[in-house]
Amino acid sequence: MVLDLDSGAVVHVGEGKGADSLAVFFKKLRAGHAKIKAVATDMSPAYTAAVRDNLPKAIHVFDRFHVVKLFNEKLSLFRKELQREDEGPLAKQVLKGTRWLLLKNPENLAEEKDERKRLEKALALNKPLATAYYMKEDLRQIWDQRDRQSAEVFLDDWIARARKSGIRMLMHFAETLVQNRTGILNYYKCRITTAPLEGTNNKIKTMRRQAYGFRDTEFFRLKIFSLHETRYALVG
Repeated sequence: MVLDLDSGAVVHVGEGKGADSLAVFFKKLRAGHAKIKAVATDMSPAYTAAVRDNLPKAIHVFDRFHVVKLFNEKLSLFRKELQREDEGPLAKQVLKGTRWLLLKNPENLAEEKDERKRLEKALALNKPLATAYYMKEDLRQIWDQRDRQSAEVFLDDWIARARKSGIRMLMHFAETLVQNRTGILNYYKCRITTAPLEGTNNKIKTMRRQAYGFRDTEFFRLKIFSLHETRYALVG
């Protein structure tokens, strides 16, 4: 699915998943001589290639939330790995209940449930886990810098610290950031995200649940297009 970030309107619903579902959309763009300034996607190599081949002049921004989400997925797997390797029932029990605490932003930890204390206890028991957690919090700050130059310095410093950490998960993620460095920093050329698209996806899921599924695929597509009141046209 493709969303117009200016209007919030769905402009394309493709069949299947991945870059192949965008072929018809790019064909219509070429036919209509559309000028696309910027595009926001996740770091999928397929999407990267599709944007590069079809919109070579557009600023390609890798969505900040997907970058953090990918790190969180790696962090969850890392916690499981540490839990399996850790010796002692106390350490295993403490680590067992920390998944959601690790993924939560610090400001969202519930004091009434002692979530902050539980998290601090788990981090104190395992230094590699603590390092990975604090690196996660630092990662979020890449998009809070005053300008691209500051963000570039911050990103390069994060990568350097991850490489020197000796933690395989952090070292691998550092290389992922190196490979996608330009797309991440392009946020400072055009400050867009895929958040509106994610919001529309949630509306579609709700609509599908309420209808107990749609047997008529074309009708479902029309319902998706009608989610927004804005009118638009693609020439082609």
